Amino acid sequence: MEDKKLVMHEVHESLNAKMIPFAGFLMPVRYSSDKEEHVTVREGVGIFDVSHMGEFLIRGKGALDLIQRVCSNDASKLTDGKAQYSCLPNETGGIVDDLIVYRKGEEDYLLVVNASNIQKDWDWIKERNTGGVEMADISGETSLFAVQGPKATQVLQKLTDIDLSGIGFYHFTEGTIGGVDDVVISATGYTGAGGFELYVANENAQKLWKAVMEAGEAEGIKPIGLGARDTLRMEMGYCLYGNDIDDSTSPIEAGLGWITKFTKEFTNHSYLLMQKEEGISRKLVGFVMEERGIPRQDYDLTDESGNSIGRVTSGTMSPSLNVGIGMGYVGIEYSKPGTEIYVSIRNKSLKARIKKFPLLG
Repeated sequence: MEDKKLVMHEVHESLNAKMIPFAGFLMPVRYSSDKEEHVTVREGVGIFDVSHMGEFLIRGKGALDLIQRVCSNDASKLTDGKAQYSCLPNETGGIVDDLIVYRKGEEDYLLVVNASNIQKDWDWIKERNTGGVEMADISGETSLFAVQGPKATQVLQKLTDIDLSGIGFYHFTEGTIGGVDDVVISATGYTGAGGFELYVANENAQKLWKAVMEAGEAEGIKPIGLGARDTLRMEMGYCLYGNDIDDSTSPIEAGLGWITKFTKEFTNHSYLLMQKEEGISRKLVGFVMEERGIPRQDYDLTDESGNSIGRVTSGTMSPSLNVGIGMGYVGIEYSKPGTEIYVSIRNKSLKARIKKFPLLG
């Protein structure tokens, strides 16, 4: 099957983006260099086109009940204009996907899911929609831009009358920005650098992108690709579906107990509760290399004697720390911050240390 093109495809090509296939889409991986783009977001402001993400509307009578049954977090705590990180547990102790739930109204929710899982998530929720709740997949009609970095608010404020500094983390509003109406302006992101995510109808995507790029000129705004998105999220310890979480990893093992609320019933509730109460045998951790080397996905993690204790799920050279960093599952006895572990890199056993997330801190 041919990879889909983003609405902004030609714009990215005109900006000399290197385009690669990712999650069924042709995506910009970088425009200049991953390091330069990473630093731009940490210190200034950058704009990502992440329109490959999926968006579902769940509306009408029974909308909250459906979300409560399929999601691990407690969506009854949401009020209008508030968003929540959550996951869809499966029936075998793993995760169908992680997602964000937005409450637009009492019976009006927006679910934002990973690009690679759009069809899988849709089928999963639809199968459990026994109450005939109204569902709409608007992924193909929606573009999404992430404007991230310490100068993001300053740039976007030039484009709207909405007081952006008044939108708390994981809150959102809908309104006019850059001359475009009905944009969902969300104080969320995947970088740990602050900023907003803007959901816009495809037909207005180019207009909004152009407005943001022009408004950010004085602040040195740059387009940012998937390469820097990956290094930014790894420094924060944010999970990537398919790497750090998947159908075989439980939210408790992945350190997502904080989004797994046992105050209500949900898919596989009793098994995950048992894991929480009885303990787990492995845990997702972050680590920082103490010797020169870059950890990569599926590299072996060992103890001092070379016995395997786990594996790397994500790894990179951190542009902020200038050392190798990674995430991976290890036996619970090796999961405490400060623990010395070893990474097998090209037949060498290189020392690393477990560190609490964020790895930047």
